[in-house]
Amino acid sequence: MTQPAVLIVDDEPDLIELVSLTLSRMNLATEGAADLAGARARLNARHFDLCLTDMRLPDGDGLELVEWIQQAHPELPVAVITAHGNVESAVRALKLGAFDFVSKPLDLGMLRKLVGVAIKLGDRTATAITSRETAAAALSATGPRLMGQSGAMAALRELIGRVARSQAPVHITGESGTGKELVARLIHDSGARADGPFVPVNCGAIPSELMESEFFGHKRGSFTGAVADKRGLVQSAEGGTLFLDEVADLPLHMQVKLLRLIQEKSVRPVGEQREQPVDVRVLSATHKNLSELVAQGRFREDLYYRIDVIEIRVPALREHPDDIPEFADAMLQRLSKRIGAAVPRISPQAREALQRYSFPGNVRELENILERAIALSVSGLIDIEDLQLREPAIAMPPGYAAAAATTPGFEASTPVTVRGSAPTMPSGSAALGDHLESIEREAIMRALDKTRYNKTAAAKLLGMSFRALRYRVKKLGIE
Repeated sequence: MTQPAVLIVDDEPDLIELVSLTLSRMNLATEGAADLAGARARLNARHFDLCLTDMRLPDGDGLELVEWIQQAHPELPVAVITAHGNVESAVRALKLGAFDFVSKPLDLGMLRKLVGVAIKLGDRTATAITSRETAAAALSATGPRLMGQSGAMAALRELIGRVARSQAPVHITGESGTGKELVARLIHDSGARADGPFVPVNCGAIPSELMESEFFGHKRGSFTGAVADKRGLVQSAEGGTLFLDEVADLPLHMQVKLLRLIQEKSVRPVGEQREQPVDVRVLSATHKNLSELVAQGRFREDLYYRIDVIEIRVPALREHPDDIPEFADAMLQRLSKRIGAAVPRISPQAREALQRYSFPGNVRELENILERAIALSVSGLIDIEDLQLREPAIAMPPGYAAAAATTPGFEASTPVTVRGSAPTMPSGSAALGDHLESIEREAIMRALDKTRYNKTAAAKLLGMSFRALRYRVKKLGIE
């Protein structure tokens, strides 16, 4: 097999020699170029698997080369060598499409890791394991994947495929329940770090006093209760991806430490004297507006610009209603398989109602609605009453809001009444759980009455297993 080739662009012959020697031990071929003109000529003359360029060159800026490569050779990963502490230049390079960066003086260990990830990315592309194929994978029995044929979802898959080829920090925004963690997992699975760990961290769920130890680990005896060395979440993501969910909930003292992790690619466990290098890609997400939090002084501006190098916005479900039937069918298959029941059908009226509903809870709410509808449906058909939608649909007739506001007793969140003689939602302090149980009890009793109390036939009519029906009958006290 042909050796992978790396182009090193720098006006210091000693640095080119040092990097060439290091990479030759990785069984990589290298060539050197002293300026922009020489780099362009070599890139046009032959194929390279990686370009490593200094930021300062005799005839221009390394950023110019990054931009040129994005136009002339978009499949070629390019990494930049920056001066120590000049993170602003590194961030600009990442925004322009650079694969990653390494600071001077060169840490040869970090350099080898960077080059290894870049070469692996080229291997994945060559064997047609493309990010686009991974991101478009259909919903499976083990969990959801990114679905939808709308323009919004197609654009999201395309963006995931592009950012997966980079190591730049990505910030994922969107309302609660839109699937931000799913997008982060797809970026990880689609890139060169797919074989490494994916470590999700809910920043709002860790107590502030334990956060530094949880993130960076600690040494034995560093504080009361530290009876053994502990590896932190960051170190657990070595070679892979660290996903910081709800990053806006990080306290300010942890924001400083996260900033250092991104800039220096190193951490210091609690009680340790020296920093430890780490090789992780940082992805983050929040449903909050970080720019507003920066203006309020609740989020560090320098950290905001470090984690928001690339921003991906996940669209709300109401922004692509044409995808709702596809989502619903796939969710029903998965939910039915989980409980061992037959997959119910959705009536045309129920499908239309779902597409007109605004879904304030997005995809997560859709799944909850369908899970409840499976329990409430009769004869294996989910009708509009089984959905129990709790607010007006999106498409309201002209003057609807004004008329509703002047109608005595009207409440926007009032759900529809279930079919037959099923009870409507009780008012006052009645519990939602009691109301749902009464609906479920009536549906089961109707099915039992229809089948002359043959539980096997009633279970089939309700679209659930015999054991599930027997459990519900006993729990609801029907017998």
